[in-house]
Amino acid sequence: MLEVKNLCKHYPKFDLVDVSFELPTGYIMGFIGMNGAGKTTTLKSILNIVRPDNGEVKILGKDMSKNEIEIKKEIGFMFGPMDCYSHYTIKKVADVYKRFFDKWDDSLYENYLTKFNIDENKKISDLSAGMKVKLGIAFALSHEAKLIILDEPTSGLDPIARDELLDIMREVIANGDKSILFSTHITSDLDKCADFIIFIRNGKLIANSTKDDLINKYYVLSGKKADLTNELKSKLIGLKNNEFGFSGLIERKDFEKDSQVQKEKPNLEDLMIYLNREEDK
Repeated sequence: MLEVKNLCKHYPKFDLVDVSFELPTGYIMGFIGMNGAGKTTTLKSILNIVRPDNGEVKILGKDMSKNEIEIKKEIGFMFGPMDCYSHYTIKKVADVYKRFFDKWDDSLYENYLTKFNIDENKKISDLSAGMKVKLGIAFALSHEAKLIILDEPTSGLDPIARDELLDIMREVIANGDKSILFSTHITSDLDKCADFIIFIRNGKLIANSTKDDLINKYYVLSGKKADLTNELKSKLIGLKNNEFGFSGLIERKDFEKDSQVQKEKPNLEDLMIYLNREEDK
């Protein structure tokens, strides 16, 4: 569905460096990283909203740089809450928006408005931040797009609305002919729905794998100060010391099976925290 090879973008104070990954058809890929790590720059470079300095993007097997208009008709995307033309009604904005998509489905769009309890006669400026996010999702999903790209789609949503959105994402890919790439800092959402994870730090990918493979690569260890030998310390990633002891991430292959140190399976938030600490050294 999506192939990104050696994507680069230079700014005076930031560089996106050789970002490469593939998203197969029929899957959800989560994109994680701290604020300012390069998530939005990557997504906008994929869509040619900002011009990458180097690299190649293929969507549905077609080169984005040569087939941009054709490809964008097959993409649903959302970057933050729906704020454009805020003094117009939702209906008026939708009437303009849908003209850009040959496969726009009025009935599908209306179903999303009903599901999200959105009144199309309201002005966009009258919507709450969460409702603007929901409206953006409705626009992104209403023209039978093959690839859905969402930047922080669950930001501003309450837990119930976030869970509802995750259910919709799973429904979108259920037939196996669509894929979703979405960035988020709410890693618990990805724990529930993502098949693949890419993790960016300071403009560089530091992880790119299936979610299960990434999680199963590590343990989170915790123990007393007396348990922290020099050998163990050399193997720990993102070591944290406190008055009670220590904690850190370790690759499973480096963990001694007869160790008495407490081990736990990490979640994505653990990985993001410890791997970021390690990169900060």
